[in-house]
Amino acid sequence: MPVAYINAKVFTGTAVETEKAVLVKDNVIEAVIPFKAVPPEYSVEDLGGMYLVPAFIDLQIYGGEGKLFSDALSMSSLQATYEYCLRGGCSHFMITLATNTREKFIKGLEVAGEYLRRGGKGLLGVHLEGPYINPVKRGAHLRECVRFPDIREIELFVEKGQGLFKMMTLAPEQCDEETLRFLQKNGVLLSAGHSNATYAEAMRGFDMGIPAATHLFNAMSPFHHREPGLPGAVMDHPSAMASVVCDGVHVAYAAVRTAKKVMGDRLFFITDAVTETSEGEYQHFFRNDRYVLPDGTLSGSSLNMIACVRNAVNHVGIPLDEALRMASAYPAKLLGEDTLGHIAKGYRADMVVLDKDLEICRMITSFS
Repeated sequence: MPVAYINAKVFTGTAVETEKAVLVKDNVIEAVIPFKAVPPEYSVEDLGGMYLVPAFIDLQIYGGEGKLFSDALSMSSLQATYEYCLRGGCSHFMITLATNTREKFIKGLEVAGEYLRRGGKGLLGVHLEGPYINPVKRGAHLRECVRFPDIREIELFVEKGQGLFKMMTLAPEQCDEETLRFLQKNGVLLSAGHSNATYAEAMRGFDMGIPAATHLFNAMSPFHHREPGLPGAVMDHPSAMASVVCDGVHVAYAAVRTAKKVMGDRLFFITDAVTETSEGEYQHFFRNDRYVLPDGTLSGSSLNMIACVRNAVNHVGIPLDEALRMASAYPAKLLGEDTLGHIAKGYRADMVVLDKDLEICRMITSFS
């Protein structure tokens, strides 16, 4: 039965609307109309004056609920990650694999395909973070698996991915034009990261069509007044976007604030979240408010997406409407996805009900 959600502060992705009803039919938003105009065939659900906002999108997450995807390449790991995402208000995610062997990447792509074929929910695709990164800025990545681009290997990823090889983080200074063009031709969204690029090298990559940078400030050349590096390039470029891990650990809140003032709608949130495991190549241990490798190297966050939003509002000083866009509309824009990130006619009915303290009260998903 079609549903009308009423008595909510509806953040559409552009503005907050009151005294409106959101009409949903067959898991698609039919309209946002005055609440007094709800057609009689719609079942009415009163949201008690809470916020109704677009569900979030996470383009970089490695696992959840105790299951790291690279350690357990299984459909149950993907399901656990989806459930973790839902608890943070996120309806769609890009499962991420850090630098690894060719065989592990291919297996991950194959498992992702099987997950969707069997009705798995929320998965947008696979984000390969590496292996074509700069070893100097590998961070927590495996040094022995870092390598230069190989077109034949990329062809295998494309073939085995069957349309699910959706995103890749790479170091632009490590990649020639042929590599970038081949990836773009095959529909892979590129992001510059784990890179020691100079400002000129990074600008060359952005001008060649790399549309984004991965976890701004982390695992990249530093910003310096004589050599602005990758951070300076992405902030200076007119269209390049960047993800940021807004936990006060990966990036100081003051640095997020500074980047936001420069980049505006080009900055968006990722969780970069891992989960605790003592198995496999990537072992993550929770220490205080972060995950680290056995040697203490920072290896991932404990964030979910609503925590990013709350941190942005409470610690960075970003207005709520803009923080919500950074978790929904802006990643959707980078993806070129016109059915996610807004509450508007024709969009998927993926929404989050929030109270005044920005606690999640309910998830409404188009998968129901």
